[in-house]
Amino acid sequence: MSKAGPLGEYLRARRELIAPGDVGLPAHGRRRVPGLRREELALLAGISADYYLRLEQGRDRHPSAQVLDALARALRLDAEAAAHLHRLARPAPARWPARRPERVPVGIRQLVGSWTDTPAFVHGRYLDVLFANPVATELAPIYAVGVNLLRAVFLVPGVPALYPASEAVAANAVAGLRSLVGAEVDEPRLTELVEELSTGSERFRRLWARHDVTARAGGGIRMFRHPRVGELELRYEKLTIAGTNQSLVVYHAEPGSTSARSLRALARLAGRARPISPATPGGQL
Repeated sequence: MSKAGPLGEYLRARRELIAPGDVGLPAHGRRRVPGLRREELALLAGISADYYLRLEQGRDRHPSAQVLDALARALRLDAEAAAHLHRLARPAPARWPARRPERVPVGIRQLVGSWTDTPAFVHGRYLDVLFANPVATELAPIYAVGVNLLRAVFLVPGVPALYPASEAVAANAVAGLRSLVGAEVDEPRLTELVEELSTGSERFRRLWARHDVTARAGGGIRMFRHPRVGELELRYEKLTIAGTNQSLVVYHAEPGSTSARSLRALARLAGRARPISPATPGGQL
């Protein structure tokens, strides 16, 4: 972690993503750095350039809520990104307990294991797959216990071929990790993972440097390219599991659609595999 700290790094990364024309400022003259200048952002936020410099350099890490709100508006942050900004300015005391396996609650394992035609899996704080039903693994081999989704997406050859929109999938995965860890970017497990991915993938380095975040819970549409049933357009729902840093991801198809028929075929393929036991402990990585 640089001397700027998580807050300063975030402010700089987001500032560099905004073009002057995006906020109504002239773009005259030669610019040595991308995005807005520090003094331009300070002007937009209604604070002094010197105070903003102290924030970005990590010499002042305790701005008021009003200053944070002004910076969020100036940086054109959405609600999730603005909340992330506030969390970075109010981090909890760093405590790195002994590393322990993440365990999926028994009820969630039973529920996911009972869905024979609905792909679903659980991932943990660092995007490790902790539990998955057979149809999820049939949909994409990376949805299998023990797989780290970030390593799979960025370091395993051939994985992008599963997704017609692989760049969006990669960006979403990185933004999801940023959201899950918040200000705890010095946590040893995260440091190891980021160093490994940064060494092996220029694309990861580029996306990590953007400091994008995405909501822990939510949903959307994802395309898959399956070697046996073809392309599927599936909706996904991402649900936070209460009391944990885990998320449940569930895929489903539009009723009556081609993807729904393909999903049924996928479930038949998965049914030929050994069924998952709801009583099997999950999450021992």
